[in-house]
Amino acid sequence: MVSILLTNSPDDPVLIPGDDRGLAYGDGLFETLRVRNGRPELVEGHRSRMLAGAARLSIPFRARHFDQALEQAAPLIASRSGSHPLVLKLLLSRGSGGRGYQPSPNPQPRLLVSLHEAPPTLPEGGVDVCVSGIPLTINPYLAGLKTLNRLEQVLASTGIPQHCYEALMMGDRGDLREGTKTCLLFRWRGQWLTPPRHEVAVDSVMLRHLGRRLEEAGEPVMEDYLTPDKYQGNDFEGLLLVNSVIGAVLVKTLEGERLPHSEHLATIVSLAENL
Repeated sequence: MVSILLTNSPDDPVLIPGDDRGLAYGDGLFETLRVRNGRPELVEGHRSRMLAGAARLSIPFRARHFDQALEQAAPLIASRSGSHPLVLKLLLSRGSGGRGYQPSPNPQPRLLVSLHEAPPTLPEGGVDVCVSGIPLTINPYLAGLKTLNRLEQVLASTGIPQHCYEALMMGDRGDLREGTKTCLLFRWRGQWLTPPRHEVAVDSVMLRHLGRRLEEAGEPVMEDYLTPDKYQGNDFEGLLLVNSVIGAVLVKTLEGERLPHSEHLATIVSLAENL
């Protein structure tokens, strides 16, 4: 049985026991869905990712539980719908029980559902980003899962200068692998590329959507590392930050150095905006 807990406002208290494994160990998953005009977006992709993560973590969570959460949130979304986008957050915990790290053989998951204001719209001209000193380390078994344990991203976020929107975390090849809250899509030598999906922290729902749209247009997204020889070379055509809440935004500068912006990047921004 999955307990669905809906908060009516950011100040609305919800009782979570102190032995909840999501609180104690980060034992769970979460999804953030952009809501516009009263409609959560990319629902199928978010549902699929949460189900895949739950299966890998052996948390008994089914599609019907995800859909029930959206149904219960619908009146709250309707009451707050307007011209401004919202963010619907689904936080899945394994629940209480178990001895230490070892979970109960019969977990009773909790799904916390909350609605928030979306972050401010980002400038059309792009954003400034920096490179974090915190490296990205990936456990192959957890790669791609949007787990509750995001301490690397928390540490990297604390060091973001005020003038920068995002910090990019480096992989084990000296490459730019992922942002603290965004994935990377770049254009090099006329190709769309993204870092290998099995070597990033989060398998982006928005990136997969964009990949399908580009595939339909005959421009498939390939996988490769974003190494200095690429983004510092003459064949580099630009970099985008992508996630389900912001869509896609141009990177204007990287560590103070201006990056190129080919006309192709505007196409991606439009695809992410017009779902």
